[in-house]
Amino acid sequence: MTVRVLPADDPAAIAEAALVVRRGGLVAFPTETVYGLGADAFNVTAVARIFAAKARPTFDPLIVHLAAAAWLARVVRSTPAAARTLAARFWPGPLTLVLPKGAAVPDLVTAGLDTVGVRVPDHPAARALIEAAGAPIAAPSANPFGYVSPTTAAHVVEQLGDRVDAVLDGGPCRVGVESTIVSLESGRPTVLRPGGVTREELEAALGQPVDRANGHAAEGTPLQAPGQLERHYSTRTPLRLLSGPATAPTGTERVGLLAFAEPPPAGFAAVEVLAPDGRPATAAANLFAALRRLDARGLDLLLAEPCPDEGLGSAIMDRLRRCAAGAV
Repeated sequence: MTVRVLPADDPAAIAEAALVVRRGGLVAFPTETVYGLGADAFNVTAVARIFAAKARPTFDPLIVHLAAAAWLARVVRSTPAAARTLAARFWPGPLTLVLPKGAAVPDLVTAGLDTVGVRVPDHPAARALIEAAGAPIAAPSANPFGYVSPTTAAHVVEQLGDRVDAVLDGGPCRVGVESTIVSLESGRPTVLRPGGVTREELEAALGQPVDRANGHAAEGTPLQAPGQLERHYSTRTPLRLLSGPATAPTGTERVGLLAFAEPPPAGFAAVEVLAPDGRPATAAANLFAALRRLDARGLDLLLAEPCPDEGLGSAIMDRLRRCAAGAV
């Protein structure tokens, strides 16, 4: 059976996809970050289908997507002042806040944690779908667990196929990397996953330092948030993260290069340049699609040049380090 792909700018398509959600089905939908695989967050049977479709371990919590900040009371017990400040500044947008979980949210959504990650996506089709469904939507990225995240509807269809009941096609994702996840549980806000909102922007909004969680969680242990495993966002072709600009490859291996901005040296079997304009925002928007194209070339090895590890570059480097983890 071929999955139904619907135009995300068509109100009738939104209504059809919302009906799928209300009936306990799975809908892949566009956000500004990546495509999500969504189900009614209050329907534990539907949420279980997300984990099955992705082969996602149940120790990895999901993010709950809201139509507006006014929906927070439906999924959280309380909203501290810092959360209200960040929501007012960055929602709709690529920021997830980890807050005390409300009683209506199933434990499966939060991997048994007493907190839930919530955000309001900055894509009109995503918010229209949530509004029409009449319930918050739990949604991880719409791809098999651990692989490169999807930034087009075609990526979703290629990898999940009929495990999804419908796909809303809203074109390429504008930001291209997942949302920043911020915990407000301790005394100081902490970035659990870097993403589309930078730590510098968070600090400016709050007027105080923002910590960043160090290291990674061991596989099989409870996670505070998605994207914390050492190896994640991975290509099937081994990827090695370089410490500086690439040099021409030697030997007989067919090597692909993920270049940041500079014209690459000759000798690579395939090359993707993330940011010809040198802008981290361009690199982030191109990252996952470029990795997919290189991974499809049947190469022996992929090399990735680093980008500045600050601002949005921190999210790019986080994804590349996790993609490269375990490669030899």
